[in-house]
Amino acid sequence: MPHIAAPTIRQAVIAVALVFGLTAHAATEPAPPAQNQTQAAVAAYEAGNFDAAIHGFAEAAQKGNRLAQFNYAMMLLRGEGTPAKPQEALIWLRRAADNQMTHAQFTFGDLYERGELVPRSLEEANRWYERAAQGGHVQAQVALATNYFTGRGVPLDYGRAFFWYSKAAAAGDEGSQYIVASYYERGYPGVVGKDIEQAKLWYARAAAHGDPGALAKLRSLQEGGSARAKSPM
Repeated sequence: MPHIAAPTIRQAVIAVALVFGLTAHAATEPAPPAQNQTQAAVAAYEAGNFDAAIHGFAEAAQKGNRLAQFNYAMMLLRGEGTPAKPQEALIWLRRAADNQMTHAQFTFGDLYERGELVPRSLEEANRWYERAAQGGHVQAQVALATNYFTGRGVPLDYGRAFFWYSKAAAAGDEGSQYIVASYYERGYPGVVGKDIEQAKLWYARAAAHGDPGALAKLRSLQEGGSARAKSPM
């Protein structure tokens, strides 16, 4: 069974950050509403002009820009340019989440998992994580995979855990790459067969990100293969 360390990706929402650099749509999709107004608000925030930023985000949020909705929610939550208004922040965070902004969906999952501003509910947390994960949010994929692996708020399911760890690993998440390698190294009946070459591949990818444990595992597997190759028939 792969060793899963306690998840460390989820941090307090106050540290989730204002996602000003987040691209709201792919390049092939139509430009989001109030894009110029949102970018002007971003510039105002980065310049430290919170009054202009919050007004710009508020107006763009009303027009349906999901990045503005999220950033407006975060400013309301943090009390930047305004007294803190957590309940109003939740309303705008929900609008961004319902507007298919995956980071807002992940943030809702984090809130429900920790019981901050909303009643604690692992089931609801996983529901939001899955929405974000389906949209390609890597942190949500890792959170959901970890909860499936440990049975937190969902039925324990190593196959679903492997599915979401694989998604996150393919997107470049170092910890998930190590875990996927561990699955392949040991094999897991009904989930994935033992495949040392795949294990080496994923350990190598994690090692390339600077994971010393992955590098040690990779060397061990390489040395083991060399020893078998040299042993007499």
